[in-house]
Amino acid sequence: MPVLEIGGTHVTAALVDGSGPRIREGTVYRTTIRSHGSAEEILDDVGRAIRSLPSLSPSEWVVAIPSPFDYEAGVGQFENVGKFDGLRGVDLRAALTKLIEPAPIYVHFVNDGDAYGIGEYAVGAGRGFERLVCITLGTGVGSAFLIDGEAVTEGARIPKDGMVHVIEYDGAPLEETVSRRAIRSAYAVRAGVTDAEIPDVREIASFARSGDLVAGEVLAETFRRLGDALAGVVLRFEADALVIGGSMSRSWDLIEPALRRGLVMHDGRLAQLPVLQAKLIDDAPIVGAAYWATRHHVNR
Repeated sequence: MPVLEIGGTHVTAALVDGSGPRIREGTVYRTTIRSHGSAEEILDDVGRAIRSLPSLSPSEWVVAIPSPFDYEAGVGQFENVGKFDGLRGVDLRAALTKLIEPAPIYVHFVNDGDAYGIGEYAVGAGRGFERLVCITLGTGVGSAFLIDGEAVTEGARIPKDGMVHVIEYDGAPLEETVSRRAIRSAYAVRAGVTDAEIPDVREIASFARSGDLVAGEVLAETFRRLGDALAGVVLRFEADALVIGGSMSRSWDLIEPALRRGLVMHDGRLAQLPVLQAKLIDDAPIVGAAYWATRHHVNR
């Protein structure tokens, strides 16, 4: 099954075999996307990814894409969210159907955060857990709440729409504490560097490993606060495990101790909670989108 994953900085195309599921070797193509551009520019980048796949004629495609998006209608609802404003009101299903040759019978859409969690549930760190919370750390904070591999997006046990970035911490949205922007800003203030000199999160992590006290303190405080913020969420959902993925999860050696400390300081019961690094990291939303489509038999 062909899958597209459209993210804030990239678009990935791949073929996923239903057994497993697993990505077919040699079919992954990842390129940058002009998420701040016009609809034409965004679709041009997506089209480049589509054309990277070998010639084939599947009847269905699956697309993992961030919210706000009308997943049933296939229409963008982005507005003032810092990316994809050019797709607001665009019928992406119709646009992609024109780009794909031969035209598919149907294009399905799934939330990228849900797809990530489903991928980890299917073949990653979340395998075997009935009630799973998956958090992705990258540009911002993504999330998925799963019961037996099914995404839960409504109910009193989870944040609105199943999205943790909407919860408040210290009187502000969580992403004011935990995000690429927040970490870089905190480091700049403590290190006394100018905007032009602010390192990216990967560099800050490298500094911390090399003994930079400011970098170490910034990351330790950031992820302790994340644990504190997630503790109530995890308890209300009665999660069996917490999986942390996204690009930042590669710095697991720096994240895990602080995250666990925040969880346990909030509630000692969480000392027994399995807190796991994602296994798939980049591939989880691709595998998850295909697994979701296959599991739901979404033939139209």
